[in-house]
Amino acid sequence: MSDWADDVAKWQSRYGGADYFYGTEPNAFLVEHASAIPVGGAVLCLGEGEGRNAVYLAARGHPVTALDQSAAGLAKAARLAAEHGVMLQAIEARLGDYRFERGHWAGIVSIWCHLPTAVRRPVHRDVVAALAPGGVYVLESYTPAQIALATGGPRDPDLMPTLEQLRAELEGLVFEHGLELERTVVEGAGHRGRSAVVQVVARQPA
Repeated sequence: MSDWADDVAKWQSRYGGADYFYGTEPNAFLVEHASAIPVGGAVLCLGEGEGRNAVYLAARGHPVTALDQSAAGLAKAARLAAEHGVMLQAIEARLGDYRFERGHWAGIVSIWCHLPTAVRRPVHRDVVAALAPGGVYVLESYTPAQIALATGGPRDPDLMPTLEQLRAELEGLVFEHGLELERTVVEGAGHRGRSAVVQVVARQPA
């Protein structure tokens, strides 16, 4: 049985508390590579949850759309945006159902957005088509090696891609950064400790 993020009730419960389950600070890999996204360009954040990465990008001057299937998460994203004095557009939708606008986005961001392979492949085809010329896809995800570390993430290896899989799924983009590694992740209560991750920064040719 997959524990894919399509389990809306699980995410509603996880995001329903007063605390931000993954904290309010942006993901460290995103912070490191945010400057790769064309200045001022529109950004789409996939599986954005409680909004910490979307708020960070909006504060950098990007028009940001936060996409998530959890209304509770998006409500907290709106609250966090208001606290930081920035605006977000929120869309409540399952990724498998979302229609990507072709050639539109300067940046698409996927941080810990774990999908089964059968869903992730078509979503990544859509990501490639949705990036504007020069647009950038930024992704950090757990790899199957994370299961042994048990410091966050899903328990189903099908939800966690390898770099080899991502290179195939994102054909057409130019990889500026692609790496599998272990690093320490500390993000709220949800991610704590040594973690096996894959990182990607890939650009649509201009």
